[in-house]
Amino acid sequence: MENKKLLDDARRFPLFFKVRHDHDISVYINEQNKSMHALGYTEHNFAHIGIVAARTGYILDTLGTDDHTIDLALTAAWMHDLGNIINRVDHSQSGALMAFYLLNKMGVSAEDIAPIIRAIGNHDEGNGVPVSVIAAALILADKSDVRRSRVQDEDSKNFDIHDRVNYSVTSSSLTINQDHTEIMLNLEIDTRYGEIGEYFEIFMERMLLCRKAAEVLDLEFRLIINEQTLM
Repeated sequence: MENKKLLDDARRFPLFFKVRHDHDISVYINEQNKSMHALGYTEHNFAHIGIVAARTGYILDTLGTDDHTIDLALTAAWMHDLGNIINRVDHSQSGALMAFYLLNKMGVSAEDIAPIIRAIGNHDEGNGVPVSVIAAALILADKSDVRRSRVQDEDSKNFDIHDRVNYSVTSSSLTINQDHTEIMLNLEIDTRYGEIGEYFEIFMERMLLCRKAAEVLDLEFRLIINEQTLM
């Protein structure tokens, strides 16, 4: 997992460490993915949120963001899909309300809860907007997690377009260049399983949201598929 060492630094990120090891939150994460599996969606369990947290942390740490802000961002990343347990529709808003309740119960201050739920409530491409650096990093981290292992149905005869596109991705990385001017999503796609055109058919809205999110971080978003720059 990218930047796993960063995720394990409990001294730098105490709230994230607490949330990551909270029993109730772990239960809700597991249960929401059961709903996603039943509905035929790709994996939204600990593998996904771990990658999203790692990439969120990588983005903000690389850009020199202070540790407290990164701690809040990692917490938002870990909790961002909780709302799927209620319904996939408007899951970002219901997830933000769940996060508010759980964090408030832990005694987290309003000053820290506010930026977390703001980011969670704005991470989805349906109605989300990169309203803060935390929200921007979360959007980029979440929308860049495309990979073969996210497909939960093992029978390829049942694959829909989302399954085909995810299954076709054999390699995925999100990197910021040395000058901190560009953030690049680099994908390798096996076109035997999914076409590049299908990727844009289902993910164009997400990629445009990534472009907006990158702008909030003073970066340009680049999408590279099979060594061709497409955005």
